[in-house]
Amino acid sequence: MIRFSLCFLLLLSWATLKAQIVLQPITSSVYEFLDEMAQEKIIELNSAIKPYSRMFIAQKLDEIATNRTELGKRQQKELDFYLKDFNKELIGKKGTFEKRKDLFYYNDSLFTLTINPILGFKYGTNENGSYTHRWNGGELYGTIGTHFGFYASLRDNGISDILTAPQYLTTAQGGNFKFNQGQTGQRSDYSEMLGGVFYSWKWGRLGIVKDNHNWGDNYHGANIFSGKNPSVGYIDFKINPTKWFELNYIHSWLVSEILDSSRIFLVNNQKREVFTNKNLAANLFTIKPFKNFYFSFGNSVVYADDGVKPVYFIPFMFYKSIDHTYNGAGSNALGQNAQMFINMSSRQIKHLHLYTTIFIDEISIGNMWDKNAHSNILSAKVGFKINNFPIKNTYFITEYTRTNPWTYRHQIESTTFASNQYNLGHYLGENAQEIYVEAGLKIIRGLKLAVAYTNAQKGDEHIFQIINGNGNIKGLNFMENVAWENQTIEAIASYEIINDGFVFARVAFADIKGNTFYTPELMQGKTTTITAGINFGF
Repeated sequence: MIRFSLCFLLLLSWATLKAQIVLQPITSSVYEFLDEMAQEKIIELNSAIKPYSRMFIAQKLDEIATNRTELGKRQQKELDFYLKDFNKELIGKKGTFEKRKDLFYYNDSLFTLTINPILGFKYGTNENGSYTHRWNGGELYGTIGTHFGFYASLRDNGISDILTAPQYLTTAQGGNFKFNQGQTGQRSDYSEMLGGVFYSWKWGRLGIVKDNHNWGDNYHGANIFSGKNPSVGYIDFKINPTKWFELNYIHSWLVSEILDSSRIFLVNNQKREVFTNKNLAANLFTIKPFKNFYFSFGNSVVYADDGVKPVYFIPFMFYKSIDHTYNGAGSNALGQNAQMFINMSSRQIKHLHLYTTIFIDEISIGNMWDKNAHSNILSAKVGFKINNFPIKNTYFITEYTRTNPWTYRHQIESTTFASNQYNLGHYLGENAQEIYVEAGLKIIRGLKLAVAYTNAQKGDEHIFQIINGNGNIKGLNFMENVAWENQTIEAIASYEIINDGFVFARVAFADIKGNTFYTPELMQGKTTTITAGINFGF
């Protein structure tokens, strides 16, 4: 792979480069602003794949600035607020500008560097008890010349209760939790290291990254790659050679958490334990046939057990066919685990974003409508968001997600669609559905007030069996029984005082019942949870 990367960089070294690549955290509020501007038809935006790069965001802000007269007063102030940060990319070495507050910022004709702390604290309480979550660390990012961008952030977390374990059905970010020294059975610390280095040219980029990625348009949990799992290392490759076509590709090194018995050995009378390798390759092709309309399609494969296969580094392949070549097409026990997906996004009507995403684990066109023989193993999401209509400075979201039985799962444990035991897809997993509604108000710059309603249901987990030599995955019925249900009404308030510096509060009236395996003890039953906190950095 190293030889491939070096050759690729040499072949591209002649290109006229436009931008260095540094990825902006998905939790940044600038994503909401760009989304609103796209709904207003000020900019065009392919929002199926996140995170965006800082340069991409800066270019979109510059485009918005050229249409400043079309913005309302609050929108103009938000534009100016974000330009304090992203003018580093637009103006940077070429002049002066009103800049955001950073702990350290340096730029010259060759090198730029920004360093900031990461600090935060959250406290929550309800009828079942209370919890705390504190985080601290630091982040840096910068560029070297016109070719290279780099970034890194380290966040150390301390929690009083684990609310985001792999089995818990929540959209909140998961972690690889560890035991505190001196404690027995109470895991309460974890850290998250993100970072990457990129080489970019006029129409593309190539990078090695450890980060979270989010594929599929959504406002409450993507159903291709949700990014809920702890971050993983991956190769990031993107080309955008024309205005109407884009290719995104990743190759990830997932964490199987499955011991490879053939590689376990003794050292100093102690077992050296090794996880079996687990990898993922995925691509997404995006075509823009009309203005403000994007159609994306792609596929992925989770492969494991016999090392990295260079053939999966080819970014434009149909990976299931490759699996058939190497492992035959007659046995799921021998092969790997492949998926396909489709995403459509339309902002052709001003103020309105319409979108749908389909994740396909398995499907038979011939048996699609046969209730006893179908293999419609898929997840589908449809939704819309309205901004500034009929009332300015408001938004409204409605989203429905349905995931059929056995989706995201696989009978071979090492090739499941998961990392660190977290499902890579929709947070509810198989045999589940969700209705999500949110209404919000943004009167002044940085202040967001919203109310939201969630009705999420999950059926019984499918128990896989071999019957007459075949897996029992045909004709599965959707939601025969509601095993778990969450109905929550919540009020949310947040205010971004300075760039990346927030205060926030939330009141949630929840009724979570059914299988307690899916819910932390603190959140079970009927509760009124009040949460408040402060955060700086990502």
